[in-house]
Amino acid sequence: MLRHVPAILDPNVLVDAATRDDAAVYRIAPDRALVATVDFFTPIVDDAATWGAIAAANALSDVYAMGGRPLFALNLVGWPRDTLPFELLGDVLDGAARITRKAGCLQLGGHSIDDREPKFGLVVLGEVHPDRMLTNASARPGDRLVLTKPLGTGILTTALKRDLLSEQGLEEAVTCMTTLNDGAARAALSVELSCGTDVTGFGLLGHLGNILRASGVGARIEFSRLPLLRGALELAAAGSVPGGTRRNYEAAEVEWAGELDEAERLLAVDAQTSGGLLLAVAPAKLDALLAALSHERTPTAAVIGEILPEPGRLVVTRE
Repeated sequence: MLRHVPAILDPNVLVDAATRDDAAVYRIAPDRALVATVDFFTPIVDDAATWGAIAAANALSDVYAMGGRPLFALNLVGWPRDTLPFELLGDVLDGAARITRKAGCLQLGGHSIDDREPKFGLVVLGEVHPDRMLTNASARPGDRLVLTKPLGTGILTTALKRDLLSEQGLEEAVTCMTTLNDGAARAALSVELSCGTDVTGFGLLGHLGNILRASGVGARIEFSRLPLLRGALELAAAGSVPGGTRRNYEAAEVEWAGELDEAERLLAVDAQTSGGLLLAVAPAKLDALLAALSHERTPTAAVIGEILPEPGRLVVTRE
């Protein structure tokens, strides 16, 4: 599909869709570039304000994944005006505003349409120094891979929709999804990293695959090191698997090793909402990065694998 997007020749375009990065980046001065992203989705939790907060954190994450700082946002709303009260939409906007205020990001307006199914998200504009970006294209063989949030939000939110999990059982996932990735981005920049992405709809292996293609490298992941949300593995084994995760699994070009069962494989490709940052770090900087992530109190700071020299090769082992 993206082959139909026109080729970009403007030298001020530093990042476009070609490398499957998290946001577009356009240079406006030698030391300043704009970061632009957009994201929206249907409700994944029952509480309207919580949905708004998750959607806002998810949209802001793409700016942090580029190493940027959000400046302002515009709301995107699809709302069934004849079936859901506008007061409920007010709760969605209030939840989003709580997160954007925490990020120091202004909400300056937006656009809404009448829609049979509610949808909400943000357009976010931010800024980044052109020489201090995180992108998909700078991983190097020997780099260690670090993940800053646990996996399993797709599995757990699907379990909620199917009445296999209570709202209380989803609390850990909600806390993770509403945690901004600003601290993880600051930690990455503090040790001068240049390669990173966030883990969202294409799952861990899908977003890692974008790094491998853009950087011309391979990777090995150790499943036993993956941080998982409580109950995610058991719910996956019970069949609580979203369609997006199934599609990720079918599309994954992976060498599965170590007798991983299907539930474990599904967790490695689970479609995440507002997931953590996936960072590639040289071994010499690993301890400094882990210390910085600890200082920022990120949900996790798990070393989950390493970059390999074989282009495009992706191996998932148990150990």
